[in-house]
Amino acid sequence: MNDFAGKPLAVLAFSGGLDTSFCVVWLIEQGYRVHTVHVNTGGFDAAGLAAIEQRALQCGAQQHTSIDARDDLFQSHLRYLLFANARRGAGYPLCVSSERLCQARHAALYAMENGADAIVHGSTGAGNDQLRFDTVFSVMAPGIRLLTPIRQLALSREQEVDYLAEHGVEVNASTGSYSVNVGMWGMTIGGKETHGSWENLPSEAWPSTAAGSDARAKELVIGFERGAPVSIDGKAMAAVELVEALNALGGQFAIGRGMHLGDTVLGIKGRVAYSAPAAHILIESHRELEKLTLSASQQFWKETLGNLYGRMVHEGQALDPLCRDLEAMLESSQRMVSGEVRVRLQDGYMQVLGSRSPHSLMALQPAAYGEQSTGWSGDEVAAYNKLHAMQQKLCWAQQQQAEAAQ
Repeated sequence: MNDFAGKPLAVLAFSGGLDTSFCVVWLIEQGYRVHTVHVNTGGFDAAGLAAIEQRALQCGAQQHTSIDARDDLFQSHLRYLLFANARRGAGYPLCVSSERLCQARHAALYAMENGADAIVHGSTGAGNDQLRFDTVFSVMAPGIRLLTPIRQLALSREQEVDYLAEHGVEVNASTGSYSVNVGMWGMTIGGKETHGSWENLPSEAWPSTAAGSDARAKELVIGFERGAPVSIDGKAMAAVELVEALNALGGQFAIGRGMHLGDTVLGIKGRVAYSAPAAHILIESHRELEKLTLSASQQFWKETLGNLYGRMVHEGQALDPLCRDLEAMLESSQRMVSGEVRVRLQDGYMQVLGSRSPHSLMALQPAAYGEQSTGWSGDEVAAYNKLHAMQQKLCWAQQQQAEAAQ
């Protein structure tokens, strides 16, 4: 401990990966004592968390702290993304952005509580994560110096591997090839194949169950209360337990995989592979229940404002007061979204089989689609249809008149 006496304290948001491992060693070389903070947002068991702590201490950290933020992640971020059915590019369920915001908040609080002289993250200068960490740190810990070694030094992954090797820190061969982020809402994988728009990942690059599983199809019933998932097959579960269970079940069938190509906050295109079984299952199920219980106008405006909310989270603007306003709207929209959704999981595919709700609008309507109505007469609907077509009829006549005059 005497080796650390009098040295300034740097608090590092630590993942255990290549970039943050480099940061520990580099910070020590710059004269800092380093406290690593791992904010657990899912995807790790006890052995995995222990390995992250061992990695931090192996790299030279004075102290390592692990914070279980899974429930906070769900309550503060994921449930609103679910209410919004938020996806980037109609596919990617915003796995990383929500996690980074949660991790940054907890790291900033730790830095403030422990009187840190510097707060550090390991993001590069080319992605969105740097903006998310920078924004939260500057808002919540404005008096603490921000350090970003990877961005500042502009090192390649190969250079980081060499640097760590020179300092006696071994690096797993796969760590140097792929950047993997594991979290409760899904995992993302980046590597040479994602640097362009054509190649797919090789099967060995996927850490989860490989595609082509021969497991038989499985049916599930997912229960929701006011938009939030509460049960699987009638068994009540806390949110974290339920999401992790769906990740395990969906992972067996390679559900929720994809390659996302989108626009970064910096204006460049980015591409990443993702595997998000629970997010995919829950968003598709939740959307089906909303179709049954919400009006057409509710669905339209909730999708519009939900897309705005997802964009703000993606772009690191979750601390903007507008997000609180949007969350209030999303919460209100879920008052009637209670019920059950039946789904089937099979190899690489999920199918919604049915839904039911005590608030079903379909159960209240006076007609079955395409069948005889008891809510109106034939004459009444004919009059309505005539009025419905009136403006189009007038505009059509206007167009015909104008063409005839030419």
